[in-house]
Amino acid sequence: MFKLLQKIGKALMTPVAVLPVAALLLRFGFGDIPLIHGTVAAVMKAAGESIFAHLDLLFAVGIAYGLSKDKNGAAALAGAVALLVLQAVYTTIDKDVNPGIFSGLIAGVVSGLLYNRYHTIALPEYLGFFSGRRFVPIVAALAMIVAGLAIGAFWGYAQAALDHFSHAIASTGALGTFLYGTLNRALIPLGLHHILNSVFWFQLGEYHYLKEGVETVANGDLHRFFAGDKSAGVYMAGFYVPMIFGLPAMALALWLKTSPRYRKKAGALLFSAALASMLTGVTEPMEFLFLFSAPILFAMHAVLTGLALAAAQLLDIHAGFGFSAGLIDYLINYPLGQRVWMLLPLGALFALLYFFGTLLLIRLFKLKVMESELGDEVQEAQEQSDEADAFIAALGGKENILSSDACITRLRMELRDSSKVDEAALKRLGATGVVKPDNSSAQVVLGAKAQMVSDAIRAKLSPSS
Repeated sequence: MFKLLQKIGKALMTPVAVLPVAALLLRFGFGDIPLIHGTVAAVMKAAGESIFAHLDLLFAVGIAYGLSKDKNGAAALAGAVALLVLQAVYTTIDKDVNPGIFSGLIAGVVSGLLYNRYHTIALPEYLGFFSGRRFVPIVAALAMIVAGLAIGAFWGYAQAALDHFSHAIASTGALGTFLYGTLNRALIPLGLHHILNSVFWFQLGEYHYLKEGVETVANGDLHRFFAGDKSAGVYMAGFYVPMIFGLPAMALALWLKTSPRYRKKAGALLFSAALASMLTGVTEPMEFLFLFSAPILFAMHAVLTGLALAAAQLLDIHAGFGFSAGLIDYLINYPLGQRVWMLLPLGALFALLYFFGTLLLIRLFKLKVMESELGDEVQEAQEQSDEADAFIAALGGKENILSSDACITRLRMELRDSSKVDEAALKRLGATGVVKPDNSSAQVVLGAKAQMVSDAIRAKLSPSS
């Protein structure tokens, strides 16, 4: 299970890498930043929203592709098909069900595992067209019908229970605020944190005020804050602490504990994710970098978020945000809050807690967070490179190869002289047969990895290599 979680974390790196830019586009598109308004802001907002509105699809495709043994596009297609079927089924059962990104995780994991099991399946001859990779989206769709029925039947109960629980903890003061903050982060993988937020931000409390001469009622911490209620902002203020200070400090700790071999690439990922959290308050890029490879760090982050919210309430800090708790919202909404300046020393304290807490957990549990994500990728690339060199040598060397291509199971090589092909060496590399139609071509029967080997050979033959 741990190995599977690590693979999921690695598979998520590609879609997660898109999120920092999407977060910046979305935040700049709200039209409240000087020089960015009108059509320009609308375009930015639409571009950012288009990505965040389809996180489940990004995760389904990314995980399915990343889990597949040979990184074939058929796995990604199966992930997309699985998600569409899953959503169609559970919304048919209950239109109010919304698993969020959890549906993408389910579709991606199931599709990736099914791809590895069935991508070489051989059906009877009269069904031969559907053999191999073409079979995977079909079996994934069938599996998602079952999963969709289960989600449609039972997910609503989880949502309702969490809604009732949210109202209960709201009456327990700072302890309830701590529980809310902790659960807000802990429920992110399941997509249920939005239910918590809807209660605390949009339902709790009433504030009566005059709007254009008409008495109006604002409900929820967020609406009451922007309506001018000085007592509001309790359930939002503490989020500024982990988003502006905590997660960037954790990113620095992770970078420092990454071995020099992977530090450059890890730094690019961590910097962009930390910047998105700090400026815009979008934490998913950072959280999904370590959620599966080091869940103990995610647990620490959830608890510290709860403590930050409770501390902000005890310090009587009232602050809100229209988008999320990033630096941009902090500056824009500063005049509306109460004792907002106190978030700076509180944030500095929690930055230290995040930084040294991360270092301590890495040391205690011997975590290799970024290495677990990047190390396999580097090792895999090296293995593919070494295998490509072996195939090139068996095919007569670089000077003997004119071009490399592949069909589903065969390498199709154009050669200067096919007599230079070492068939024994090719069979040691996994070939089950070698066909030489003429003196200038050869076909090597490899099975499902033929395309991958062909791509690696072409990379080696390119002028830049």
